[in-house]
Amino acid sequence: MDMPTNLHTKLEQYGARCDEAMLNAHFRALVEEAMAAVPAISVDALAGELDRVVLLDVREPEEFASGHIPGKTVLTIPRGKLEFMAIEKIARVHGQDAPIVTYCLKGPRGALAGQQLQKLGFTNVRNLTGGILGWLEAGQPIESYLGRLAKV
Repeated sequence: MDMPTNLHTKLEQYGARCDEAMLNAHFRALVEEAMAAVPAISVDALAGELDRVVLLDVREPEEFASGHIPGKTVLTIPRGKLEFMAIEKIARVHGQDAPIVTYCLKGPRGALAGQQLQKLGFTNVRNLTGGILGWLEAGQPIESYLGRLAKV
């Protein structure tokens, strides 16, 4: 008696996996395109430029609250709000030619954000290779409400 419901559930799950696989392929293609379009900056290079760039953290607010890369100018605009806030928070204050480094947890959202900034007319955008995890794995510190933290 349970068989039709179970079969239906299995078919739904299979369909969801197929949709997910197709979306993953499309998503990967979008990320690869963005990473090719946006110049990368290494952790070491960024560490030497922290006082000369606008750091743009595109993670969600709760991710930002857990810690961010310290710098002279740090902005947080979640990836989903970037197009709506970039002109007001970045261009009007720093100009569209300001050196901007985008980052997220691992890199994809930062690359997508960097590509969108380019499309919005920003001319000096780079994405941090490896995101904030790469930053931490390289032994660099982050700041949070607890103060400055480093991986030990």
